[in-house]
Amino acid sequence: MKTTTADRRSFTPVLIHFHANEDHFASLRRMNAPFARLAIFVIYFWFGILKMIGVSAAGPLVSAMWSKTVPFIPLPTFMVLFSAYEMLIGILFLIPRMERHAIGLLLIHICTTAMPLVLLPGVVWQAAMVPTMEGQYIIKNVVIVALALSIGTSMHSRVAAKNQTTS
Repeated sequence: MKTTTADRRSFTPVLIHFHANEDHFASLRRMNAPFARLAIFVIYFWFGILKMIGVSAAGPLVSAMWSKTVPFIPLPTFMVLFSAYEMLIGILFLIPRMERHAIGLLLIHICTTAMPLVLLPGVVWQAAMVPTMEGQYIIKNVVIVALALSIGTSMHSRVAAKNQTTS
């Protein structure tokens, strides 16, 4: 059945309705930080476990980076430490009031995981500004940083709101 322009409903009333009633989003705002914390936990803990048991698709990239940066540490030891570090970051995001520590560790981790963009160009770039799958895997970490900073901002907002109510 073909619809005409007259049959189609405008989205304008829907947009005005949601804009006018922003408290509909209050429950989404309350769920935002806990869901973001859970999402980061899942990613970091899951990927850390995969590296620890030796089945991570990122294993070869981590090994190549290890050989360029810390070859004096035995690779199996490095993999266990790196995996445990990732899992620790994930766990810290679940523990209330540990967000600041988790974000600090995450930012250090992101810096180390971005190093292949410079140190392993043959692995992460097909051509100038054309990343390989490994390069895309690294570049998408920008989203994780944004999510972690959002968690930090929501934590700061909660503390500020609490201080205002007690003053």
